[in-house]
Amino acid sequence: MAATKYKYLVEVEKAKEAKDGRPSQGPVYRSLFAKNGFPPAIPGMDSCWDVFRMSVEKNPGNPMLGRREIVNGKAGKYVWLTYKEVYDVVVKVGNAIRSCGVGEGDKCGIYGVNCPEWIMSMEACNAHGLYCVPLYDSLGAGAVEFIICHAEVSIAFSEEKKIPELLKTFPGAAKYLKTLVSFGNVTPEQKETLEQYGVALYSWSEFLQLGENKDFDLPVKKKSDICTIMYTSGTTGDPKGVLISNESIITLLVGVKRLLESVNEQLSEKDVYLSFLPLAHTFDRVIEELFIWTGAQIGFWHGDVKLLTEDIGELKPTIFCAVPRVLDRIYAGLTHRISSGGFVKKTMFNLAYSYKYHNMQKGHGHAQASPIADKVVFSKVKQGLGGRVRLILSGAAPLSTHVEAFLRVVACAHVLQGYGLTETCAGTFVSLPNELSMLGTVGPPVPNVDVCLESVPEMGYDALSDTPRGEVCVRGNTLFSGYYKREDLTKEVLIDGWFHTGDVGEWQPDGSLKIIDRKKNIFKLSQGEYVAVENLENIYGLVSDIDAIWVYGNSFESFLVAVVNPNKQAIESWAQQNGISGDFNSLCGNAKVKEHILGELNKIAKEKKLKGFEVIKGVHLDPEPFDMERDLITPTYKKKRPQLLKHYKDLIDNMYKSAK
Repeated sequence: MAATKYKYLVEVEKAKEAKDGRPSQGPVYRSLFAKNGFPPAIPGMDSCWDVFRMSVEKNPGNPMLGRREIVNGKAGKYVWLTYKEVYDVVVKVGNAIRSCGVGEGDKCGIYGVNCPEWIMSMEACNAHGLYCVPLYDSLGAGAVEFIICHAEVSIAFSEEKKIPELLKTFPGAAKYLKTLVSFGNVTPEQKETLEQYGVALYSWSEFLQLGENKDFDLPVKKKSDICTIMYTSGTTGDPKGVLISNESIITLLVGVKRLLESVNEQLSEKDVYLSFLPLAHTFDRVIEELFIWTGAQIGFWHGDVKLLTEDIGELKPTIFCAVPRVLDRIYAGLTHRISSGGFVKKTMFNLAYSYKYHNMQKGHGHAQASPIADKVVFSKVKQGLGGRVRLILSGAAPLSTHVEAFLRVVACAHVLQGYGLTETCAGTFVSLPNELSMLGTVGPPVPNVDVCLESVPEMGYDALSDTPRGEVCVRGNTLFSGYYKREDLTKEVLIDGWFHTGDVGEWQPDGSLKIIDRKKNIFKLSQGEYVAVENLENIYGLVSDIDAIWVYGNSFESFLVAVVNPNKQAIESWAQQNGISGDFNSLCGNAKVKEHILGELNKIAKEKKLKGFEVIKGVHLDPEPFDMERDLITPTYKKKRPQLLKHYKDLIDNMYKSAK
């Protein structure tokens, strides 16, 4: 393995020139923390069941799963089940599953928001070698029915209030689904309805009784066995079932452990995690597996995003994982409080911020950059996150650089941005603590994978140039085992052991990776110019007056137009300064406000030296954010471009007419 010009990378293989129709490939790198090889396997830990079983043996009395007690209709303190108590319930759930005639290799669906029963059902699947198939909360009934039938789910667990949603999947789902278990209660009417389809419905307590005094043998589980099928909400077409093996998850866990130890942030059994990101996604699933392996605590939110800060205050987590949307909300709330706090407070905050940021740029860690500013000014922010957070991890979509920089300074915690896909078992890259140069990047690879960039000639990305750019390709044991029943799609992305992510990255001088584009999001304008739209959206997204932007063009038009979700506070304050009255909705329709936003977009286009055809000529302001209800984004906030076009078609046509 050779040292490289990149601080945090070591070279494993040399670059390859283009050959036999395959594009050129940059050198293969891995993390500096794996320079002497990847972390070794843990003896006896061959499956996700072993992760839990070994932790129970080691930490039987540690609190494991906590939920808030509801007292007089209000959420109170967290009440905990220990590792041993959870284990005892899991044994019953497993025996009850087997007594329904379901066993190794069968598929078990889980539907609903995160809760202790979710994890218990998942561990029962792990124990008996069932494939755990999360049914997404946000995919709608059509997709839930599709997954049940495509994966041939024979038993499903569901949050009590999701049972009516599941009933909508019948009679279609009845071909496969024979047993349904509620995490809570069920009604006689629901039982009756399902009986007509030959489906048995149980409440949680009834199901546990089925497992009393029964003792089924556990099958022997191998590393190569499939542990879960995660359906990804593709931006086009039907969801794809990603097959994830025990080995993928275990390899990921030992890699993340090595990474945390290498930067002196190892987890301990005293760590506390707030579980609110969907367990139906790999990001949250693998983090919770990591906490279980450590013998640490997982506290569940009580399901209302508006009351998330209350859960944080009560639980006081030490590790906080979030998606950019949540961190954007925290950022907006904090900046609003600062700007409305009067001149003295505002000035004091700005001075403290500049001083600490300057010291962090000089290479000081966040805790050493300005202890006084932390104590006097920023401690309130820390208290708002419960007072104990030491790591904030953002994943699933890109976090705006200004939000990341702000939180790195004021949160008194490490703010790290990660990158991975369901197919790579989530964490593939993660930025490192106290490395301010990694702002806006996803950091170097986790020490369990090899990575290279592959040139994309049609988009002008060259993996062999001085600033290497190309499609991000990943190789290693964290990779998925294929798409379920879709060998054709598997072959498209898995070539010679390399998974092609479809994302375009650029190596930074320190060995971190910046995601700059998406390979497929490219279209041609009428003058023959190619537009890499994702890259443009990232640039236009730097305008602080907007929350989100969708850029559109097609081969019949010579210029671009966009739909923008403006930032409510920014627009209202600009309107006030410029003597324009009206509520947010009417401001979005105001010609002067549109002109202002277009001006800001053009300003950034000039600053970033965009070409003439990349400049936006028409804009529509939508006060309502792009959302899943209108099917405009996926559950991980990626834009569904065909659906966006369908939804805004008339507005797009009008923008083209009036801009000519």
